[in-house]
Amino acid sequence: MFVRRILASNRHRLLLQSASCRVISLADNATSIDGGTVQTRSLHHERQHQSGGGGGGRGGNRPADSTPLSATAAVIFGGSLLTYLITEKIKKASNSVYAKEASSLEEIRRAHDTVRKDLPEYTMDEIVKHNGPSAGIWVTYGVGVYDITSFVPKHPGSDKVMLAAGGAIDPFWHIFQQHNTKEVLTLLESYRIGNLRADDVVSTKDLHDPWSAEPKRHPILKPATQKPFNAEPPASVLVDSFLTPNEFFYVRNHLPVPEVDIKSYELEMENEKTGRSKTIRFPDLLKYPKHTVTATIMCGGNRRSEMMEVKPIKGLPWGASAVGNAQWTGARLCDVLRDMGVKEGDEEGHVQFEGLDTDPTSTPYGASIPLAKAMDPRGDVILAYEMNGQPLNRDHGFPVRVIVPGVVGSRNVKWLGRIVVSRAESSSHWQQNDYKSFSPSTDWDTVDFKSAPAIQNMPVTSAICTPASGETVQVEKDGYVTVRGYAWSGGGSEIVRVDLTADGGKTWTVAKLDESEKGTGPGRHWSWSLWTAKIPVPKGQRGASLEIVSKAVDSNYNTQPESFANIWNLRGVVGNAYSRVKVNVK
Repeated sequence: MFVRRILASNRHRLLLQSASCRVISLADNATSIDGGTVQTRSLHHERQHQSGGGGGGRGGNRPADSTPLSATAAVIFGGSLLTYLITEKIKKASNSVYAKEASSLEEIRRAHDTVRKDLPEYTMDEIVKHNGPSAGIWVTYGVGVYDITSFVPKHPGSDKVMLAAGGAIDPFWHIFQQHNTKEVLTLLESYRIGNLRADDVVSTKDLHDPWSAEPKRHPILKPATQKPFNAEPPASVLVDSFLTPNEFFYVRNHLPVPEVDIKSYELEMENEKTGRSKTIRFPDLLKYPKHTVTATIMCGGNRRSEMMEVKPIKGLPWGASAVGNAQWTGARLCDVLRDMGVKEGDEEGHVQFEGLDTDPTSTPYGASIPLAKAMDPRGDVILAYEMNGQPLNRDHGFPVRVIVPGVVGSRNVKWLGRIVVSRAESSSHWQQNDYKSFSPSTDWDTVDFKSAPAIQNMPVTSAICTPASGETVQVEKDGYVTVRGYAWSGGGSEIVRVDLTADGGKTWTVAKLDESEKGTGPGRHWSWSLWTAKIPVPKGQRGASLEIVSKAVDSNYNTQPESFANIWNLRGVVGNAYSRVKVNVK
């Protein structure tokens, strides 16, 4: 079911990386399709972000059969030769190539969504095993299964390609939309080896296992734990798109993922202050005005692994990717609460949320937010049923979750089953005895969870996403290295600046804010900002190790603390110290 839902939710077509430069023959690595032989050409290309432009040619020795300089220039300055070469190779290929003579982009798109009766069927369990050169590199797209083993070594962006190995490439293509062409999609179809099974069947031997109905996940998500499933994508993926693809969005689960039948779904609501209660169904929620908000959701433990370097912490070792940005659509909570008798201006109290995910004692996950936040139309709290224009998938709260912009992820309760307007906070463990921060000197022998407020708004933060620590980077001709990352501040504060240094703070470079949400008004900046900076590298540093540091500044002129030692806490939450990466420069 996981695969069908993902494939239905992503029909944007892209190739694994952007095309730009030279062409290499793969005649010695021909792929057999239906008994015929198809000789294809690998496209060496530069990465080009859809919103960033750029992308020039690569140098290096050309193979004997490579195109002349004028042909290479044609590829760089317009791509017409690239299109021509792919088209000619397909025309000359075996007649057994499916969709060989596709007349339009829509026709080849349909080919990827059509079951090939002449090819075998594979399950995701079989496909995920083919995630490396030794076992073969398989991917899925639409309903097709493709063996791209021979293509990957010739691809300059093979690191990105390998992130999809053993899984679906659809979400990657959602990012790199410049490959949404008939020629590229036709080339991909020549690597097809089979069809994806319609449903992933849960083994009967696992029927009594509370984890047996867990959804399948994209292999790009690197788990911190499997049961419950908690995982984040590589940081480099985050800066590829302002909106994080649903399949790449970090997953934070505390309990088994519930199976919910939308036809029988009910949302219980109670107002303890008036004694009023009622139950609504999913179609009732759709009757409320539809409201969309773009908001970043961040786990309270994001970047905990960096805090763990100071001293040990009990908690998941999250990197900098327990965060994502999405468009959320649903009914405004304030509209729903007004129908429960909550009056305008009533700000005393709390709104409790309970999920349908339960522990072995049938206790649900729960959390709460101040009623003032819930009832403020400018607070943009919604009962969401869509994420990036698609129905929520199971890991992200299908069919309904609460989205509380600017607030720690743990209050954005998924699989929403009950809402209570109350005078007191939620009594849930996760509200009372977790997601709170303490002095660096407080330990498990002295901690008093009742002494600290539950985290609501998150502090300002930034993170360097590329390059990664330990990576070797090439100094560009102008003496710079390019650094990319994200910045965000909770509570609706806007990111006004990101500063970077590579000389221990002697000099600072101000990053360019590439993408951020505009026009929301003051105090409603719920989305992150993606940024790029070109950092000068002193000549004496070339060939040596270099530490690059970033810090963000928000519209209240809050900035990040310099070290994790100063903000260490026994739960490892709200970790927002300077982001630091050490790279090798050549």
